[in-house]
Amino acid sequence: MTEEKIFKSGFVSLIGRPNVGKSTLLNRIIGQKIAIMSEKAQTTRNKIQGIHTTDKEQVVFIDTPGIHKPKHRLGDFMVDSALSTFNEVDVILFLVNVAEKRGPGDNFIIEKLTHISTPVFLVLNKIDQVHPDELLPIIEDYQKQYDFDEIIPISAIEGNNVDRLLKVVNGYLEEGPQYYPEDQVSDHPEYFIVSELIREKVLEMTREEVPHSVAVVVERMQRDEYNKVKVDATIIVERKSQKGIIIGKGGKMLKEIGTRARKDIEALLGDKIYLETWVKVQNDWRDKQTYLQDYGYKNEDY
Repeated sequence: MTEEKIFKSGFVSLIGRPNVGKSTLLNRIIGQKIAIMSEKAQTTRNKIQGIHTTDKEQVVFIDTPGIHKPKHRLGDFMVDSALSTFNEVDVILFLVNVAEKRGPGDNFIIEKLTHISTPVFLVLNKIDQVHPDELLPIIEDYQKQYDFDEIIPISAIEGNNVDRLLKVVNGYLEEGPQYYPEDQVSDHPEYFIVSELIREKVLEMTREEVPHSVAVVVERMQRDEYNKVKVDATIIVERKSQKGIIIGKGGKMLKEIGTRARKDIEALLGDKIYLETWVKVQNDWRDKQTYLQDYGYKNEDY
């Protein structure tokens, strides 16, 4: 008599302060890029759901914006979006960067965790950047702050211990349905992921005040008579000087952004694409509710 296979499913939130590797971990788990990555803080602005499916389980991982002290309405949206996941999920993965000391941002998150009953894992990321002997004092320090259900050191970029993390998460899930088709890797529409891939290239190639002032809206995606998918996208900035930086001398910067983004979009869609981008100035859009709604930062999303 064969034992009946139990299928488990559930939701897992990835939280942490900016730039601790949440998006890197999500992409590693899913096996392809669905969340953009950058060395610049506060890269992720929306909750991004990545779907990990095997013959035994389906886990929906929610990558949240880095929790930080907001300076404008967009910042408020990002922090509220991250904190809103605490009571919606089966497990919370609190990521910290072991190459940096515990800071006010980590303490703020720990304080918020004290008000919930959801299981919390301490995930010590970037272990490839420190000597193994340095890990124990870091673990002991965090244990004094909060009684974590599990403590797991990983390297999201190298993949070290990520399989073990998934196995331990599975132990906290209950029997449940398969919410999404097995080949679906995100609940976000392609428009959203395409706009994020374009924004990633802007982040890669610009400095100082430009990255945080940029939004990208994909106006349309449709197949043309040559069987190419035509993508029209608008890059929004807050000031005229930023528009000049993104366009660059003779349009060189905008062309390079488009070339880099096109490669990632073609890999995502599995199709040849023709990408056309424009740059538009919208003064102080990050502090105006109307524009936040228009550019995809909607209160009803959290």
